[in-house]
Amino acid sequence: MPFLRRALDEPLLALLEESGRNVQRTSLLLRDFLADYPERATLAQDVHLCEQEGDRITHDLIHRLNAVRPARAPFDAGDGYRLATALDDIVDHAEQVADTLGLYAVEASMESAVDLADVLVGAAEQVAHALRCLRSGSELAPHLVEIHRLENEGDRIRRDAVASLFATGTDPMVVIRWRDIFESLEAAVDACETVAHILEGISLRKHRRR
Repeated sequence: MPFLRRALDEPLLALLEESGRNVQRTSLLLRDFLADYPERATLAQDVHLCEQEGDRITHDLIHRLNAVRPARAPFDAGDGYRLATALDDIVDHAEQVADTLGLYAVEASMESAVDLADVLVGAAEQVAHALRCLRSGSELAPHLVEIHRLENEGDRIRRDAVASLFATGTDPMVVIRWRDIFESLEAAVDACETVAHILEGISLRKHRRR
């Protein structure tokens, strides 16, 4: 069943898709940053630029939500605000990961961090696809289901990675640093799931009104 049938506000939909692309780009940059750290440590600046772009898009989204006529909005203003801020959270948490490696003067990356970043890349891709469904009317469910699956996978990777740090007798300061990094990575994936939950709620309310 198509998600939406009536004519909707094109600038708002375009901003949502732009936010999705920014989320996807941020996740790819962060994955490359972690995979090739410290050789490509300068990618942290590119992640920071994505965070600034995310702030700009979020501001524009909220401004547009206040301007759009209710009849042409794909959801109510409250849902739109939650969606915009959840998308911004994904990028904020990703930037936090890059910042923390520099702040803690981490010498080398960990394979499990790259694995978790790969999960974030997959979730971000599904978020971008789901946001495009708002315009196309394509089915949201497959993308949302995959985001939930990836969130579970990310939780498992983070849990196993932190347990491994404690089990191998790693220096306590290293454990603390990497625990913070893994928590920020997981928070970025969790924010993708928050986006999925918001879109699920929007979809349910739209279908019930038909």
